[in-house]
Amino acid sequence: MTSAKDLKQRSNNQCELCSATEDLSVYDIPNAKEKVIYACNNCIAQMEDSEKIDPNHWRCLNDSMWSEYDAVKIMAWRMLNRVNQPWAEDMLAMMYLEDETLELAKAAGDGEADENQIIHRDVNGVVLDTGDSVVLVKDLKVKGSSMVAKQGTAVRNIRLDRENSEYIEGKVDGQHIVIITKYVKKL
Repeated sequence: MTSAKDLKQRSNNQCELCSATEDLSVYDIPNAKEKVIYACNNCIAQMEDSEKIDPNHWRCLNDSMWSEYDAVKIMAWRMLNRVNQPWAEDMLAMMYLEDETLELAKAAGDGEADENQIIHRDVNGVVLDTGDSVVLVKDLKVKGSSMVAKQGTAVRNIRLDRENSEYIEGKVDGQHIVIITKYVKKL
């Protein structure tokens, strides 16, 4: 087990995730036997309660995910999965963990599909993800404007509505609109 003194020295007396220098303490990583990091209270609060997660705070993982210490990599991997943002997915795609470290990272259940997760599907039943490109399969009148989005119009870099599986968002002719998934086909 790593002592607090060793962690302070290893981390240069700063949070190993966000580099904060105040309100630091030893954090035992759940489901990762004898793995500890030196973290600030802000990071710890967000790691312990997903309702408190501030996605922008975790952009700091761009640096700490490359740590030489497995404990830091494990928490970086877990938090990138919890943030659920396109930039976090990009960072996860770049991240490399040894098989044993990856198993410890997955031990908390992060990165697994949630059975209650909302899944967005196009007109053909193909699963849509944030950042996908779609094409409209029929003309759509845009509510609140005189605009008509024409059939065959490509909508790039869509965003998913987290509350409703039938809504996505995207830009058509420079205007940000909400589109019903049954009127789009994934490209």
